[in-house]
Amino acid sequence: MSAITETTLTRDNILRLFPDIAASMQTERPSAQDAQLFDGYDEEQVRLMEEVCIVLDWNDIPCGSASKKTCHLMSNINNGLLHRAFSVFLFNEENKLLLQQRADEKITFPGMWTNTCCSHPLAIPSEIGYDLPTSIMGVKRAAQRKLDQELGIASDQVPLDKFHFLTRIHYKAPSDGLWGEHEIDYILFIKAAPTVTANPNEVKDAKYVTAKELRVMFEDKDLTFTPWFKLICETYLFDWWSNLDEVKSFRETEIRRML
Repeated sequence: MSAITETTLTRDNILRLFPDIAASMQTERPSAQDAQLFDGYDEEQVRLMEEVCIVLDWNDIPCGSASKKTCHLMSNINNGLLHRAFSVFLFNEENKLLLQQRADEKITFPGMWTNTCCSHPLAIPSEIGYDLPTSIMGVKRAAQRKLDQELGIASDQVPLDKFHFLTRIHYKAPSDGLWGEHEIDYILFIKAAPTVTANPNEVKDAKYVTAKELRVMFEDKDLTFTPWFKLICETYLFDWWSNLDEVKSFRETEIRRML
């Protein structure tokens, strides 16, 4: 065993001897371009753009990681960059759906109404997964984390085994020309009666609605909705919603392509 010295413990030697570190520890450094990209945006939301998302191939197989910023730039999306996401639909004991209105501070889709919680599993061991069952568990853990961070819902009020995975939806949508989404989105349903304490930096408003009330909201020209939520509502949501007691029957392994 060779002696450990300043000469042997260099960055190049470490990355050569330990390729796993090269794969998992490389980070994107802030640049002058970043300063221009984020000029005028909320400081906390800019910080969250440093989170590391799971980069996917067409079949939802992880093939790397990249910052939330990198994954949400339309210039990258238009070249095919794809990442993993999840959308939670939380229903109370009256089968009302909890909606949130995204905070104006959000960088993508600010001020828009959407489902209970929508975000990304991180490229960390507990949230990545190596096949569909472990990937589903990873997004459930991520859902717990984000429900707490966005809506103040404690994890013991939304246990992992109460989430029901339904399907995966592959879609692409621009936000404002600069930013957008290109995701394979895991759909999670849960029935719960949590205490909601919204984080104002994430959530402008939150409320429970019936299916009928949601349809009325869609008719209000003054309201805007996130593209993934609108897409799910126009296709599957109301059918799933009317069969909540049998929601497990909708589970599928196929990826729904909605591009």
